[in-house]
Amino acid sequence: MGHDMPTASSEPRAERGPVVIAGGSGALGTALADDLTARGVEVVVLTRRPAAGLRHRQVAWDGRTLGPWVAELDGCAGVVNLAGRLVDARPTAANIADLRASRVDSTRALVLASQQLARPVPRWLQASTTAIWSDAGEARLDETSPLPDPGLPQMTGVARPWEEAVEGANADHVVVVRTSIVLARDTPALDRLLLLARLGLGGQVGEGRQWFSWIHVQDWLTIARAALGLEPELDLGPGVVVAAAPNPVRNAELMAILRRASRRRFGLPTPAPLLRLGALALRTDPALALTGRHTTSRVLAEAGMTWRFPTLTDAVDDLVGPRPAPPGH
Repeated sequence: MGHDMPTASSEPRAERGPVVIAGGSGALGTALADDLTARGVEVVVLTRRPAAGLRHRQVAWDGRTLGPWVAELDGCAGVVNLAGRLVDARPTAANIADLRASRVDSTRALVLASQQLARPVPRWLQASTTAIWSDAGEARLDETSPLPDPGLPQMTGVARPWEEAVEGANADHVVVVRTSIVLARDTPALDRLLLLARLGLGGQVGEGRQWFSWIHVQDWLTIARAALGLEPELDLGPGVVVAAAPNPVRNAELMAILRRASRRRFGLPTPAPLLRLGALALRTDPALALTGRHTTSRVLAEAGMTWRFPTLTDAVDDLVGPRPAPPGH
């Protein structure tokens, strides 16, 4: 753990099959594929739209039905299921149904494919979200916390059937990773927040007391490798793991940290009615900013996770500062 930069492994990997990543062309999937490749792990990306610029071998699938792509699972070292439409959409019934179908259908297709195999998939990382707990107020949540019913339609109404769809997978070891907001360079979550701060709109959103649980992408990658059995110092058993840093912050503190990083002394607050109007114009969901939850991981603490970025200040300073030099420079 605590790797500063992925380096190609000196150990031969010939005995290992590839890691198959469904949804591997998105920001998180690309980060994981790059990280694994740099460590000498072969990667295969299942994607609906193969892209010419992607650095990894791509195999087309439609995310719903079985096809030639099923052969990629035979002898693979692990499956990572990140497939699903981006959450940033208006909470209409049609959008929520599409969010749910894009996740549930792809998961069911992978499960059905695994059931065609003579041998189980050794490791399976199933993506989920801490938004499964809805708007949790002051509750302190971890892997043992009960789930609300019904909760917010987006994403709570999506996450439960998403997780349930992995049941029946022909896999030796399934880890369901409930991920909080992932902070990484050039991703919508961080870029939009920083833009508000830089435009002088970096005050609190709504009441400012809603909890913001988050994780730096490098710590998420450590958890993903552990789920795949590739992080010897972090042993994760099967089951649910919360991917969230140990120090959630309230929205007001989040915006203060972003103002400091953007060198803005003040920021106008965004009242909830104004945010709802803005969300309508941007075709997004205001609940993404007005609701929140305090989530941390009991499983990671007991497993001995060492956090590279335990505080939001650490994470933002790393991501907003100068870009690191590419390997070899």
